[in-house]
Formats: sequence, structure tokens, C-alpha cells
Amino acid sequence: MKTICLLENTIQEYAWGSYTAIPELLDESSPSDVPQAELWMGAHPKAPSMVRYNGKMVSLQKIIKDHPKDILGETVADKFNNKLPYLLKILAAARPLSIQAHPNLAQAKEGFNRESEQGIFIDAPNRNYKDANHKPECICALTPFWALNGFRKITGILLFMEKICSQSLGSILDELRNQPDSKGLKSFFQALLMLDQKKKKQVIDEAVNNAQKLEKKDPVFEWIIKLSKEYPGDTGVLSPAFLNLICLKPAQAMFLFAGELHAYLDGLGIELMANSDNVLRGGLTPKHVDVSEILKVVNFEERDIKILQCQENNSNECIYSSRAEEFILSVISVDSTKNYTSPAVRSAEILLCTDGQATIIDFNNNEKISLKKGKSVIVPASVKVYSIQGKAVFYKASVNSLY
Repeated sequence: MKTICLLENTIQEYAWGSYTAIPELLDESSPSDVPQAELWMGAHPKAPSMVRYNGKMVSLQKIIKDHPKDILGETVADKFNNKLPYLLKILAAARPLSIQAHPNLAQAKEGFNRESEQGIFIDAPNRNYKDANHKPECICALTPFWALNGFRKITGILLFMEKICSQSLGSILDELRNQPDSKGLKSFFQALLMLDQKKKKQVIDEAVNNAQKLEKKDPVFEWIIKLSKEYPGDTGVLSPAFLNLICLKPAQAMFLFAGELHAYLDGLGIELMANSDNVLRGGLTPKHVDVSEILKVVNFEERDIKILQCQENNSNECIYSSRAEEFILSVISVDSTKNYTSPAVRSAEILLCTDGQATIIDFNNNEKISLKKGKSVIVPASVKVYSIQGKAVFYKASVNSLY
């Protein structure tokens, strides 16, 4: 396949999704009948995008399998075993997602093979590893976007935890105070996960009562109250006190490394990740929590979060820095005074129009595709040079050329 093609993408309907955010971004009737959580653009076997090819609809996964070097380019096809290495999503969180972490590549391969040998079905509720790939990711805010990401500095954890549950967690906090390092953090988190039902209720009741008294003093306390209403009885309601609480402004982004404990709480964003669906959950969920497995995967290091700003690459495109070889996210803006012209050497790109209307022109074939808000295309590597003309904003997913 050597032409630019429109994508038809799958919407994932999860309970935490929004009734309005994705329909409005796709310029469709709103609200939807059910909560819409994610729109997937890519070739993940769970929900590959579809393209019209030779007069019929074919999955992007099959197109790439049949024409890997045309779509990916020879270098990327060889490097990533003839597979598109990234997955692009729209993520719409109207309710908080689970606290989770993703494995690194070695952990994903070992876990996937182990669970497969144990005969655990891929869709089984106790299956941790859905594939053998890691899942570094980038989230870019389209609206104000609240999230948790990585452990706070231990001094900050102790400060907040002492304010909300110093009595019920006194001995556990003393242990962290006496061992303020990664081992202490691991023991602290494990202790929270292992609380029995009676102790858990005591801890959460104390935390929520104290948070209500302090609600106006810090968003941490506001989120403890909100989470307790969404997930009563779940120790994850304490997470804003021990994880970094972040509100990304529109156009700000952050990179999430393997092993970082995180949760998306509220907002609409563009998410770009390695092509994986591996999730280890640690709270704020009715789903399976495998304590021993998540303790193996999580990075128990305190850290500050670097907020990413889009860095201008040329007059039309700005780029968010990426530490992953599989992907890099950028934003293309065109108007009546400036068009966009692609580089001649590139791999497969997915373009999503989030505002306005424009025309993509394939110079080789002299083909034109009109795109409006909500539409997306796959641009194969075999399309050497293309341009975008009109007045629009596009988010572009591509393979990171720095690796």
C-alpha cells in the first residue's frame, strides 16, 4: 500500500469514560448513549483501525502484515518485527482510572510467557500480561487534565499522610520515617495493599474525615474526598497523598516510564504509547489486583515530574520530547499563511485532526484527502512527501528517529 488512507477507529466503552468529550472531538452528535473512554488509532490486535483498500475494509494490522516495508519503511520494519510500534489514543476520563503501572520489556516478555504457560486465557480477569511488550507512554492534555504520576518525595508523603491518618497508620508511617528510601517506600505501599478490611475502613474513615476539614487548603485533600466517593473502601483514595498530583494545562504533556505508579483522574487528552495493553493495577478499581506482581513491577523511587512543553521544530510543527524508541508525538498547525510539508525520509505516521479543516496532498500520486475535525489518516513510509493545506490542527504519531 503506497497511498494515504483514512482510518476508521474503534471506541472503547469503559465505565470511567465521558458521554460528551469524544463525540464532540469527533464532531459527532453528543451526548453518546454510553460512556466513551478511548478511541484507538493503530494496529493493536484488540482493536485495529480499519482502512479502505482495493474496494473493501481491511484492518491496519493485516495491511501492515502484508506490506510491512511499504507501510513502515525497511529500517522500522526490521527493527520492530514488521509491526507498527506505537498506539495513538484519545482518552476521555470523566471518572478516575485505576492506579496502575506498566512492565518494562523484560518483565512483559517473562510475564506473558509465564501466564501463557499456566494456561491463563488472554481475556481472563486475573491475566496481568496481555502481550509481550512494554508500555512507555505520553499523555498530552487537550483540556485541563488531572493525573497522579510517581511517588512524591518521602518528606512530602509523610507530611500529607500525617495530616490525614496519623493515628490509624502511625506504625506504618514510623517505619517509612525510619527508612526513607526505596525499600521503605516499597514496604509502605505493600502495607497499604495488605490492610485487612477492618483496618482499611479505619484508615479510610480517618483520612476522609481529616481531608474534609482541610479540603480548601490543597487539591490533595479535595481529590481524597472525590476518590472516596467513587471508590469507597479502596485504599487508593489515599493516593493523592503519596503520589505526585498534577494538573496539566492544555498543550502540556508528560512522559510515563515503565514501572511508574500512576492514574488519570479527569480530563481529555491525546495518549501515545508503545503498542501494548499490559496493566498491573494497584487501587481505585474493582478489577484484579495482583499484589506480588505489582510489587515486582513498580519503581519505588521518589521523583519530581517534568512537564513537557511542545518544542518548535519548524514554523508548522512542534514536538514533545520522548524517551521511547517506539514513538514521538508532535503537533502540526496550518493556516492561510503557512502550509506543512513533510520530510522526505520518514516512517509510518498517523495524523489526527483535532480542529479545523485541511487537505492532505500526496505529491507522488497527486492524490488529495480532505480532513475535518475528528478524522485521522495513516501515511505510509512509501509516501515520500506530502503537504497539508488549510486551517487546522493535527496531532501526529510517528516513530522516534533519534533511536
